[in-house]
Amino acid sequence: AIYDARPDITAIVHAHPVALVAFSICRQVPDTRLFHQAHFVCGQPGFAPYALPGSSRLGQNIAATFAAGSDSVILENHGVVVGGTSLAHAFQRFEAFEFAGKTVIKGRHLGDVNYLTEAQLEMAQQRNVRLESFEPRAATSQEKELRRQLCVFIRRGCRQRLLISTEGSFSVRVDCDSFLITPSQQDRETLDIQDFVLVRNERCEAGRIPSRATLAHRAIYRKHPGINAIVFAHPVNATAFSITSARFDARTIPESYIFLRDVQRVPYGVQYEPNGRVADFVSLTSPAAILENDGVLVTGSTVLDAFDRLEVLESTAEAVINSRVIGDVAPMPDSVIEELKDAFLK
Repeated sequence: AIYDARPDITAIVHAHPVALVAFSICRQVPDTRLFHQAHFVCGQPGFAPYALPGSSRLGQNIAATFAAGSDSVILENHGVVVGGTSLAHAFQRFEAFEFAGKTVIKGRHLGDVNYLTEAQLEMAQQRNVRLESFEPRAATSQEKELRRQLCVFIRRGCRQRLLISTEGSFSVRVDCDSFLITPSQQDRETLDIQDFVLVRNERCEAGRIPSRATLAHRAIYRKHPGINAIVFAHPVNATAFSITSARFDARTIPESYIFLRDVQRVPYGVQYEPNGRVADFVSLTSPAAILENDGVLVTGSTVLDAFDRLEVLESTAEAVINSRVIGDVAPMPDSVIEELKDAFLK
């Protein structure tokens, strides 16, 4: 029925993921205007009324919702159906829709959720990277090893749900003029060592399209010679802080503060500016930042270091959110912070 109603759809995913089932049984549809990537990947969300599972009536209800223009459809007291132009596209849409649902739920534990306006969504969608191309020499053993590390940690990040679908970007410095970065609009879990794009000064590897966040990565590397790896990501719990006005405070346990220090908050859209102002919000002594309605930014001295900090940021955010049902968070006092700095951060 869906294929008949929408000839442009060639693949369908039907599932019962926890977050979207929660919306289903509350008869609501998650608003995907949390951040630009989820909004554009999910397409138009919709809602189909209940009918007996497996019945022709249910098929008609779902098909009618797709015919009206929806691409990702919540089924009343049932689950979700998502359509796409290929199986990979449909699954990316499904992942992004479930992620949006999870993030809304987590965000509501922290306060009111802030959604993007059409103008803000368009700002993100219109950005692009125009770099001249060059033919690189054969990769050195160092570059090959860095490509391998990116592969390993990106796949690990996907398994841990720190990275999903085509969202986010990861890079590593090769030398003072060059870095490797994830390509634009490719599923992160399927990336192989040859897929990463070498960027050198104002040029990029011929035949490759680097991430649209390339200019932000380049600005950070240029301002901070001690930073050698950067990740922009959307882990659910940390991203919940980015879609609300709740302040993220890493002064929860010693390990969190030692890894993250004082986490900055970046106003929406700064990371898209061509002037590289986003580099002002991170440093060796402030390695992570919350990006309003766009996840998180984490830096490190190595790929492993940046990934470790991403893990700690997400686990700390989850602990803080979970604590809301227990009581008020008691952050470590200034005296403890000074003691930690003296012992570990000099």
